[in-house]
Amino acid sequence: MRLGLVIYGSLDTISGGYLYDRMLVEYLRRAGDEVEIISLPWRNYARHLTDNFSSSLIARLQNGNFDLLLQDELNHPSLFRLNRRLRGRYPLISIVHHLRSSEARPAWQNVFYRQIESRYLANVDGFIFNSRTTQGAVEDLRPDLTGLSRPVRSLVAYPAANHIHPTLTADDIRARACQPGPLRLVFVGNVIPRKGLHTLLAAVARLDGYRHQVSVAVIGSLTADTHYAQAIRRQIERDGLSDNVILRGSLGEAELASEFARSQVLVVPSSYEGFGIVYLEGMAFGLPAIATMAGAAGEIITHGENGFLIAPGDVEVLAGHIQTLMRDRERLVVMGLLALERYRAHPTWEQSAESIRNFLRQF
Repeated sequence: MRLGLVIYGSLDTISGGYLYDRMLVEYLRRAGDEVEIISLPWRNYARHLTDNFSSSLIARLQNGNFDLLLQDELNHPSLFRLNRRLRGRYPLISIVHHLRSSEARPAWQNVFYRQIESRYLANVDGFIFNSRTTQGAVEDLRPDLTGLSRPVRSLVAYPAANHIHPTLTADDIRARACQPGPLRLVFVGNVIPRKGLHTLLAAVARLDGYRHQVSVAVIGSLTADTHYAQAIRRQIERDGLSDNVILRGSLGEAELASEFARSQVLVVPSSYEGFGIVYLEGMAFGLPAIATMAGAAGEIITHGENGFLIAPGDVEVLAGHIQTLMRDRERLVVMGLLALERYRAHPTWEQSAESIRNFLRQF
């Protein structure tokens, strides 16, 4: 197959969505398919809307020698009108990680984003979803879709975590959980508001006289949102958490694996996740995961078994779960072992990519 893939920026961008796209491209190329990356420059949302009228982009896509064109749904503002020009030239397949309008923000903003996204979604021929939750979010927009006069095929193909090659055994997980000292929490994700680091820090501060029994390693870019990162530093200083929290910044794959291996609990209380590869990555190292009920984390985490699910922003409940695992190390052992079982039962990248390739061949 001759395929195109439309993305913003570099395929090597550090995020779950870009990892998914990258693993898919690598698999397709190994299978003998040609994949051309069409990279659009990062700009603000309003300027992305003007891409629909870019003569150079229109010409490049209209003249592309593709059997089909993949589009990361993140690019929807650049394509919501342009796709009408491409209909009939080749099938248009959207890879949807999560809808922009699913994120927590003022309602009036999401009304606008829903209008743009619904128009984009109406002009593609097929969907690849990273979760049932994402599939449901797109289907919820169906009443708003205009021009949907033909059947649209879709596939749910889950992300995986076998790219990190964990080596911990069940005995390692038992021994780690029972080590003396503070409960070692790890937060992994770009330091941006949606990932909820401020909620985690507030929960640790809520522990009062027990906070010395908890440490937090923060792994992720501190430059993705510099204003928010500054606010996080102020929060750490204001709440007296300097002895509890270390900001590690972005780490390479080997360093990240080492951090997972030494940690005891993964906490990423995002306001929304279309899937949440990081929870599965942590489970590969036997880490119970604490996430929120908003988005697809519930497709990975079984509350009370291999982790906990809280309402977004619920500091008090989060603090309670941290305190539970801090005091009950036997429960930490059991939850860690169940987390490892959950990881092992999950499809691999190769299995998911194979299902995607078979799906694409139907077009």
